[in-house]
Amino acid sequence: MRTRELFDLSHTAAAALLEKTEYPWEALADIGDFIPELGKTLSLEEYDHPAEDVWIAKDARIYPNNYIAGPCIIGHGTEVRPGAFIRGNALVGDNCVVGNSTELKNVILFDNVQVPHYNYVGDSILGYRTHMGAGSVTSNVKSDKTLVVIHNGKEDIPTGRKKVGAMLGDGAEVGCGSVLNPGTVIGRDSNIYPLSSVRGVVPANCIFKAQNNIVPKTLA
Repeated sequence: MRTRELFDLSHTAAAALLEKTEYPWEALADIGDFIPELGKTLSLEEYDHPAEDVWIAKDARIYPNNYIAGPCIIGHGTEVRPGAFIRGNALVGDNCVVGNSTELKNVILFDNVQVPHYNYVGDSILGYRTHMGAGSVTSNVKSDKTLVVIHNGKEDIPTGRKKVGAMLGDGAEVGCGSVLNPGTVIGRDSNIYPLSSVRGVVPANCIFKAQNNIVPKTLA
């Protein structure tokens, strides 16, 4: 669950923010302030600055008919496809795909992340080379609106936040149509079956078949 266990920080421009944290969700409150300060350091030879608090790499491919609000940084080689809705507080790394009808809000996407089809990603951090299948979403608010608690077996870790989506460790794969409930943590290189409803912590290098059926890849 800890930041260093989930992520290789060499694959994100948010390293300076995340390296201060023990748990990655501790960074969610500071994304909006971090992006403008980072943006001021970016080279205008490499990044366009089309609006206040918005920086887009000149080699990014920005398709028509999308919406990009600041604070936002979009990295080198990233594609933002038609119908994408970037609501702000979004730090999108290099070589990512933000697809059609995908919505981002208060997120960090490491390099090479793909959210390519009908995804909602809010108050979440997606590690290097993570992928969310078509229609998979992060749910970031509990139905009773109480503060989110991270459940890891018998251990409960309060976040102190009303809004926490999902933390995806490097290389995690989320199957199509899945819902990652508030406070979900997926370990490195784990896979989530399609149409899953995921709660709590999925360990690294596992396959999530159902809430009570999580198996190490070596036994799958």
